[in-house]
Amino acid sequence: MRSNDRRVAITGIGAITPIGIGVEGLWSGLLERKSAVGPIRRFDAEPFKSRIAAEIDDFVPSDFIEQRRVRRLDRFSQLSISATRLALEDAAVQPPREDPDRIGVMMGTALGGIAFAEAQHQAYVKDGLRGVDPALALMVFPGASSCNIAIEFGFTGPNSTNGMSCASGTIAIGEAFRSIRRGDADLMIAGGAEAPLAPLTFGAFAIIRAMSTRNDDPETASRPFDADRDGFVMAEGAVTLVLESFERAVARGARIYAEVCGFGLTNDAHHMTAPRPDGRQAARAIQLSLDEARVSPPEVGYINAHGSSTPLNDPTETDAFKQVFGTHAQHLPVSGTKGYYGHALGASGAIEAAICALASDRSWLPPTVNLRAADPRCDLAFLPAAGLDAGPEYLLTNSFGFGGINATLVLRRAE
Repeated sequence: MRSNDRRVAITGIGAITPIGIGVEGLWSGLLERKSAVGPIRRFDAEPFKSRIAAEIDDFVPSDFIEQRRVRRLDRFSQLSISATRLALEDAAVQPPREDPDRIGVMMGTALGGIAFAEAQHQAYVKDGLRGVDPALALMVFPGASSCNIAIEFGFTGPNSTNGMSCASGTIAIGEAFRSIRRGDADLMIAGGAEAPLAPLTFGAFAIIRAMSTRNDDPETASRPFDADRDGFVMAEGAVTLVLESFERAVARGARIYAEVCGFGLTNDAHHMTAPRPDGRQAARAIQLSLDEARVSPPEVGYINAHGSSTPLNDPTETDAFKQVFGTHAQHLPVSGTKGYYGHALGASGAIEAAICALASDRSWLPPTVNLRAADPRCDLAFLPAAGLDAGPEYLLTNSFGFGGINATLVLRRAE
């Protein structure tokens, strides 16, 4: 078998999200069909028109990382390492028993350690350089995610963190998938992490009016594809997956959640914030992922949409689906799960890939929380509020990001 024909299995999921921590926490949160969005408590949001977010309240870094090391890491890196520990435990992978050269890390983030940088700037304004943490430069750069994971677990294989906005987590998984197919590694840690809840960062998105201002009813603020949506809701979170060659997974008796079998990546080359109106490049990313997976459009049985709950993205994504799936788009089950946990920027794609893997493994497709009446331009087969008991063979998930990035993954039900 040629190396580029290697099959790639998902054998571990590590999740730290506003709706739950760990595999069972994430799954239970989905089954509850409730939003985790609420008033911001992390900082004073009174100056902003949007004052809501999806925060993680029950994350204790020392539950996953030695306390002495916790103090040397910002929240972004804490989330990265902690999600990875959960994923390795879930996959029953013990790093000391593995060949570190054959294990790599691919992560994605939109903003890296920017919240820590904000806090350090305040310290600088107050006390000058004496007030700045000497490790500032090491904490804020996006690559701290994959590098700190490698250091924590001793993985010396391929390593990278991409910063491609809200498509970052999906791109990381796609690149990790291809690393295994090429034979560059046998096992990859892949996903996304984001800790963006800080005043300046939050305010930057508020200034461009990208976020919901439904402050009086935060639980219904994130409502993908709904006619009454008014913007996305910022969130924090991290998910990492353990990907490994299918042959290796079977040989060691691993539980396989699903198989990654296709990845597509394009750019609109149109605008930094607005998607290309015709959706052509988003559609091409979807088609490229199907081509790599050798799957025809009618074979896809579920889509987890990017569904950002923004006025421009949702109808454009709908048009992209119609371009690829034709009449099948009218019957193809679709959900946008950001209504549950908001938009964790670069981590969102990893969260949604994990949801697809769990949906495939457990034969239940989650609904679009808060979808009351679909925008007439978004005329897709959205799942009912109860979700759907089904185990389709092929599932697809989309992520789109500022700068015109379009990324798509195709997953296959485990055999």
